[in-house]
Amino acid sequence: MDIIKKLTEELAVKKWQVEAAVKLIDEGNTIPFISRYRKEATGALNDEQLRQLDERLTYLRNLEEKKAQVLASIEEQGKLTDELRAQIEAAQTQVAVDDLYRPYRPKRRTRATMAKEKGLEGLANLILLQMTKRPLEEEAQAYLSEEKGVGSTEEALAGAQDIIAETISDEADYRTYIRELTLREGSISSEAKDDNQESVYETYYHITHPLSKMAGPRTRANNRG
Repeated sequence: MDIIKKLTEELAVKKWQVEAAVKLIDEGNTIPFISRYRKEATGALNDEQLRQLDERLTYLRNLEEKKAQVLASIEEQGKLTDELRAQIEAAQTQVAVDDLYRPYRPKRRTRATMAKEKGLEGLANLILLQMTKRPLEEEAQAYLSEEKGVGSTEEALAGAQDIIAETISDEADYRTYIRELTLREGSISSEAKDDNQESVYETYYHITHPLSKMAGPRTRANNRG
């Protein structure tokens, strides 16, 4: 990512102004100092513009560093494809990078991990891809194994469901869709532990509010309460 170009577009200013501001910031100058005493160098970027630039500069540099770490980790595993590299390099947020990395991140032992050890991944794939017209209980019979600890069709199907759930939760496109859907159509509710207790947070004792309309101050107050 060309960070200077990105900042120039976001702030709607000249490229040379961004370059000058970044240089001054990297030299250790504070935002108030640059805003007040280096107007001629930055083309009179004001305090608000400089603070926004500084915040975004830090974020974008951290984003590029995170991308490099993720790419190195996946490449070390021998699983980095050209398509995945392009997706990671094109990601605009750290959340997007995390979503793409999730399937390759070293995992702790989960129910899905244990189900795979029991040989149930084939059953999970069969269900996920809808590759059978027979009842699932019949398909599950083939995966029963006393040696692997799968004693019933119910256990086999439960293990397959654990694998499917983890597979879906690791899919970046699904996570992005669900996150956007939640922010667009979801709501947040809060209930007081004690209705009779007087508090500055009484406004939030019983509320349900659309997430899309939750302003920053309201969110912070609700969290504190």
